[in-house]
Amino acid sequence: MSAGLETVPHPDKGALTTQSAERALTVLVDAQAERGEATVVLTGGSMGSAVLAALAASPRKDEVEWSRVNVWWSDERFVAEDSPERNCVQAVEALGGALALNPDRVHYMGSADEFATAEDAAFDYRRELAAAADAELRSEAFPRFDLSLLGLGPDGHVASLFPGLPHVHETEATVVAVHGSPKPPPDRISMTLPLVNAADRVWFLVAGADKAEAVAAVRSGAPLERTPGAGVRGNEETLLLVAQDALGG
Repeated sequence: MSAGLETVPHPDKGALTTQSAERALTVLVDAQAERGEATVVLTGGSMGSAVLAALAASPRKDEVEWSRVNVWWSDERFVAEDSPERNCVQAVEALGGALALNPDRVHYMGSADEFATAEDAAFDYRRELAAAADAELRSEAFPRFDLSLLGLGPDGHVASLFPGLPHVHETEATVVAVHGSPKPPPDRISMTLPLVNAADRVWFLVAGADKAEAVAAVRSGAPLERTPGAGVRGNEETLLLVAQDALGG
């Protein structure tokens, strides 16, 4: 079962950033109270990094036992391990070492230094997800995700699922190699929409007037081939956390 899309407007990017960080902290605290750990799927982009920085700076951050937080990524650029284009490199910079994460619980997607092809890196991430699922005694090939954070491109893409690319219509909850991305770099690794949607809560983080058309398309339920983001639906909650400028008129 999936949750319908709810739009939550914010007056500006600053309010969106701080309030989204506080929302995320509450989800993590509640998940740890329920079962002793929490799992979050991170995204790249300026909004994703801004929310992580706000989370690391929050006076509430110590309410979370960070050593028992599992971290995954919804997509990654298949480039060198230390490339500033990598979503995980941007996340590490945004957090600035402020959170005492357990390195064994932080699951980076493979880089071009480690694997010959994006397909090999995608296979490795599927293996890592399956191992985590086995440890949780789940029947699925992936662990439980409490929260997945997503950006939204001006073209309506989410993760590395771009309009017109074949994996937008993938029906399996898996991780795939993406080639021919219209936004550099061309080679990437990405969760499919069914895997993104496997999270209990999925939140878009969107600011900027250049995103207004994509936001309108997501809200109206545009076709996936034109707006992949329109296919995002979490199991329990789907929020479009959006700054006023991205809502257009």
